Amino acid sequence: MNVLFVTSEAVPLAKTGGLADVAGALPKALLENGVGASVILPKYESIPWKHLQHFETIDTFSVQMGWRMQYCGLLRGEVGGVVYYLIDNEHYFRRGGLYGYGDDPERFVFFSIAVLEAVRRMDTRFDVLHCHDWQAGLVPFLLKRRYFQDEVLGGIRTVFTIHNLRYQGIFGQQEMMDMIGMGPEIFSEGGLEFHGAASCMKGGLLYADKLTTVSPSYAEEIKTAYYGEGLDGLLRWRAADLAGIVNGIDTADFDPAADEALHAKLGGSAPYKLANKLALQREMGLPERADVPVIGIVSRLVEQKGFDLIDAVFGELLEEDVQFAILGSGEWKYEEMFRQASHSRYDKCSIRTGFDDGLARRIYAGSDLYLMPSQFEPCGLSQLLALRYGTVPIVRETGGLKDTVQPFNEYTGEGNGFSFAHYNAHDMLYTIRRALHYYRNEQAWKVIVSNGENDDYSWSRSAKSYIGLYEQLAPERKEKESWPVTL
Repeated sequence: MNVLFVTSEAVPLAKTGGLADVAGALPKALLENGVGASVILPKYESIPWKHLQHFETIDTFSVQMGWRMQYCGLLRGEVGGVVYYLIDNEHYFRRGGLYGYGDDPERFVFFSIAVLEAVRRMDTRFDVLHCHDWQAGLVPFLLKRRYFQDEVLGGIRTVFTIHNLRYQGIFGQQEMMDMIGMGPEIFSEGGLEFHGAASCMKGGLLYADKLTTVSPSYAEEIKTAYYGEGLDGLLRWRAADLAGIVNGIDTADFDPAADEALHAKLGGSAPYKLANKLALQREMGLPERADVPVIGIVSRLVEQKGFDLIDAVFGELLEEDVQFAILGSGEWKYEEMFRQASHSRYDKCSIRTGFDDGLARRIYAGSDLYLMPSQFEPCGLSQLLALRYGTVPIVRETGGLKDTVQPFNEYTGEGNGFSFAHYNAHDMLYTIRRALHYYRNEQAWKVIVSNGENDDYSWSRSAKSYIGLYEQLAPERKEKESWPVTL
């Protein structure tokens, strides 16, 4: 079985968020389980030369974008044991960032068409195209509406994964018709129409053979009006084809026993947690105190991540004997909330804006607690990384947070963290205070940390679930291949 991941980002080549981690780590796990897995993404200017130097151009061709013909180069290289393909067009992708440009609709429509044209020309034959988020949402649509009679593409099956339903790739209808060279029929029943516009996400949800999202709880949540972002009716209709599979993490990359970013590695001569905690306090400019609990946050500072809850009770939190170590950037009001606290209560709060992978790892390893009070969270990787580094998460019970963090039960000794159900600031405050109470109970704390460290956060289990999904599609592919091809 051969699977091609169609994604707008993948580590280690290009990353803005969790999608890149999934698209980089899951193919490795599939390969370890005997499934052929490759990745295709745009050739961004930001791809590091140390990786790009391993690529070579294997084909060049033209892609029809409505009435225009656009150049496309196809590059192939191997990085970390995984074969990657790059779609090259400097007009669309030679830019400083990945997203956020006025012509993003055109860029990713081009990418979707170019991927299918590239697959037609490759020596490798793929059984499944695994498409991720709105940037690849048109691939299943085009495969069934434009290329369904193609000799190479006609038998390929598709899986579409929702990483975050809020971002849907919604554009004007005339703009969409001009770009893909199709008429108003694409917006009729069973088409791309979404409240008078065109939705790339809807194309994936309607036309992919199987749908997944990144946790079982999020798969259920998005079938409701509150979380469904206007697509809950469609998702309920396709419920039989929708599966929730929890993400994993690359446990070789995130290994506390070998992580070069840490001050002290797990298993070293110095006590692991204390040495990293004191080093983090020094780095962040906080008083070095072994007895004070440090709460870490590594996040985009946006409404989705629950920072309104922190804002509502931050004054009360800062009265506790606790320190906050924060890394992130986003909306000005949340950055300013932490900046002001770092000035007025410099003994309690410190923030670094932007992103620093090394510092992020040191926060995961040096904090005692990790706060993640998200309004919604499809899966979340930060809580898994915190657990991997021996840090206890405090989360809201939503999406993947609910599936991966089990609240501590003092009677049974079960649970790897603390959680609250309602999106309410004082529920969060009560839960943080409860966590701080158990932090000061040395025996109970050791049990909680041990429960977290003994969990399996690797991609191995999740990869097997994806393989089962792919295998459901394989018989359909073989049956189709036996049909006569109509040209």
